[in-house]
Amino acid sequence: MSDIAKLTALRENISTVLLGKDEPVRQVLVALLAGGHVLLEDVPGVGKTVLGRAMARSIDCTFNRIQLTPDLLPSDILGVSVYDAKTQQFHFKQGPIFAHVVLADEINRTTPRTQSALLEAMNEAQVSADGRTYPLGPPFMVLATQNPYEFEGTYFLPENQLDRFMLRVHVGYPDREVEREILQTQPARTQLTSLQPVLSADEVVACQQHVHDIRVAPAIAEYVLDIAVATRRSEELTVGLSPRGSIALLQAARAAALLAGRDFCVPDDVKTLAPAVCAHRLQTKAFVHDGAGGAEEIFRQILETVPAPQ
Repeated sequence: MSDIAKLTALRENISTVLLGKDEPVRQVLVALLAGGHVLLEDVPGVGKTVLGRAMARSIDCTFNRIQLTPDLLPSDILGVSVYDAKTQQFHFKQGPIFAHVVLADEINRTTPRTQSALLEAMNEAQVSADGRTYPLGPPFMVLATQNPYEFEGTYFLPENQLDRFMLRVHVGYPDREVEREILQTQPARTQLTSLQPVLSADEVVACQQHVHDIRVAPAIAEYVLDIAVATRRSEELTVGLSPRGSIALLQAARAAALLAGRDFCVPDDVKTLAPAVCAHRLQTKAFVHDGAGGAEEIFRQILETVPAPQ
């Protein structure tokens, strides 16, 4: 089976549970192929957790869900050394971060100290504990959900934590026709239990390797640079797009091309993904943490001023 056939089957499998959300599903699969992590941000009840679980169940790999709460400690995520009285030695007991796909539910309900426990895992795909390094994956992907900041009992995600997410995805409300279909069918959580994997972990890794073979014309790379420079020169932003953000945007564009069945990037691969890849990495002068607004609206305006290559 070809890559495009495998990825189409994966996409359709997820869409049987999350109805009418083709673009959020596409963006999550782009991040998976690009080896990145996803922040699913929206109001409660629109399907963020369902999307994460459906993606994980569609791949035959290990999966762990972490419910993040204010009293959670870093060791609750990474693991802890346990003393064995018989051997008189400490043994490291792995935490829930040790899985191919990790769903970190409501990440902004836990403290910054615990949030920071995810940094090394997300950046290096490894965990360091007691002088040893433990690899994660491949594949390894964190799908984190969060509610908008105006909801009570939430903490700001630090800028360095946000920067580790390749994409920030908004699920959004379904339209009326889709919601009617949702009401008339069995609940998504019931359908999740019967969802079967359509790809193995090895097949996902193979697809990820093929992303590096996607051709990028010099004009496409210049387009990414133009976008980055435009954010850095904006008078409405205090922090523009970093080189890490530029790399993430180009890698996401490669993954989008593979998902579309092409072996080359086109300008639309960059433009359609740019808000999801870039906006959460920017900082406005007003320092607005308002989910979908603020920096994202400014970035969309900037994006329209940058001419795309023909």
